[in-house]
Amino acid sequence: MEKLKDSLILKLILGVIVGLIVGLYSNETVIGLVNTVKFLLGQLISFVVPLIILGFIAPAITQMKSNASKMLGTMIGLSYFSSVGAAVMSMIAGYSLIPILNIVSAADDAKKVIPELIFKVEIPPTMSVMTALILAIFIGLAVVWTNSKNFENVLVEFGDIMLAIVSRIVIPILPVFVATTFATLSYEGVIIKQFPVFAKVIVIVLIGHFIWLTVLYTLGGIVNKCNPMDVLKHYGPAYLTAVGTMSSAATLPVALKCAKQSPVLDEDIVNFGVPLGATTHLCGSVLTEVFFVMTVSKILYGSIPSFGTMLLFVVLLGIFAVGAPGVPGGTVMASIGIIISVLGFDDTGVALMLTVFALQDSFGTACNVTGDGALTMILNGLFGKKRN
Repeated sequence: MEKLKDSLILKLILGVIVGLIVGLYSNETVIGLVNTVKFLLGQLISFVVPLIILGFIAPAITQMKSNASKMLGTMIGLSYFSSVGAAVMSMIAGYSLIPILNIVSAADDAKKVIPELIFKVEIPPTMSVMTALILAIFIGLAVVWTNSKNFENVLVEFGDIMLAIVSRIVIPILPVFVATTFATLSYEGVIIKQFPVFAKVIVIVLIGHFIWLTVLYTLGGIVNKCNPMDVLKHYGPAYLTAVGTMSSAATLPVALKCAKQSPVLDEDIVNFGVPLGATTHLCGSVLTEVFFVMTVSKILYGSIPSFGTMLLFVVLLGIFAVGAPGVPGGTVMASIGIIISVLGFDDTGVALMLTVFALQDSFGTACNVTGDGALTMILNGLFGKKRN
């Protein structure tokens, strides 16, 4: 019962339901108040985003050098290219499938106009999202180059601080933000028509997860010269645990136990690769996010982002995925900045993106965790002793 009460996905679902009901039965005065609350919460989230980027990316870079070796660089590279590869596959699928899903743009189908804000309080962020990204990369690299232990500790503590802000402030207000967003969408009279679309999208994404896992495990079997099922067949408990926790970090003990049961993996490679993959390899989450942002863009703004824009988003998203924390919603939270700056999403787009991502986050996490086994298999083929 306590787990149900603390479940983010249940809170978000409740927020969606409450928002839809409020939007359907509210008059102009009530929806004006709801829209004002939505604006304030959106401002607060926007303020935190650059700090999240700095707090997640910079310490991640500094911690990578602690085990500076060929194996570390290889695993980081594998994680990045797996995420980008999954994202590119998802992007191609998006351009192929979204146009035939019969999505009606909300802008074309709205029946009512949202009233103006009752009052407006702006909370400007301390810096732009791109400034935060470049600053995080430069500071992280400079700390590695100068071997500045004191500043490294400061960055790690700042990362912990931002994780606490996300956990104790941003995550708790998300259900309210989602509820206000869906209330305004429901008031406009368009969101109900889009639910069948999201059902189809989630099924498409799940199929994409299994396709990408097949690719990874096939490559892993080739590099490690073994039957990939010798690893994959042990990952059932880890997959189910990830579905339940929505967290790669929380699933790590189970994932380690599963990987160590495989006779084709060295234990020292498992002890290195699986924990590192839990924090750097988020292929399922990235695949999901790419397809979802394209769908949300079509629904809210009437078109899918251009190929060049999406390609830039994919390249940057791979970086954010490597630095994102292995907690529920970590990938999308870390990448809100580029969703806003590169894709041009407004508060409504961000809220809708957060909601639909959270509704399937458990399956994206399960894909991440299971994919770690494939990357560890590749690592074992390159550096391990057990090769068939």
